[in-house]
Amino acid sequence: MSDVLSLKGISKAYNPDKPNEVVVLSDANITIKAGEVVALVAPSGAGKSTLLHIAGLLDTPDSGQVAVSGQDQTGKSDRRRTRTRRQDVGFIYQFHHLLQEFTAAENVVLPQLANGVSKADAHERAQMLLGKIGLKDRMTHRPGELSGGEQQRVAFCRALANAPKLLLADEPTGNLDPATSDTVFDALMELVRETGLSALIATHNLDLAKRMDRIVRLEAGKLVDV
Repeated sequence: MSDVLSLKGISKAYNPDKPNEVVVLSDANITIKAGEVVALVAPSGAGKSTLLHIAGLLDTPDSGQVAVSGQDQTGKSDRRRTRTRRQDVGFIYQFHHLLQEFTAAENVVLPQLANGVSKADAHERAQMLLGKIGLKDRMTHRPGELSGGEQQRVAFCRALANAPKLLLADEPTGNLDPATSDTVFDALMELVRETGLSALIATHNLDLAKRMDRIVRLEAGKLVDV
């Protein structure tokens, strides 16, 4: 089974070599196989977001190697990293960040158009994804007309719009009440399993974490299997 994400010896510090230096990551290592869903747990401020940004090529480590879909990204140009990120990586954040002036379907269509997909094919995929998570009748609604759980489900579909190989999620149900969180997480996992995605999902919710394939904890800048 191939590696979709590989982080080796990742270190990252802010204000390096200064009195107020903050070491966030220190020789962190993780490998995620194709189709594997991994929970990332840690206290707030421990560096989960930094790790996800490095894994998704939004940030660069001070040292170490990042490989996505078997391709080493170390030292690659910003253009090359952007292309890999656009093609192979999907992101979900705690807040949905939907474009308020567009409908649910249009929010899923737009990333595909930016990636060169035809308008007809983009709409077809948006309808398919939104239909799978129970939003068939809400496609023409704008975010302000949707509940918090519905908005986050639209954000899931947007993250999967370009059929990435790797999904990175940062507290994707953190803004939702417990009942809605469970419903939305079930929808996310169903989408992930159906598409065969690999995923690294940061969460404070240990009950949700236990429903994934395995759990890793970020401790003192290192990743430890739980």
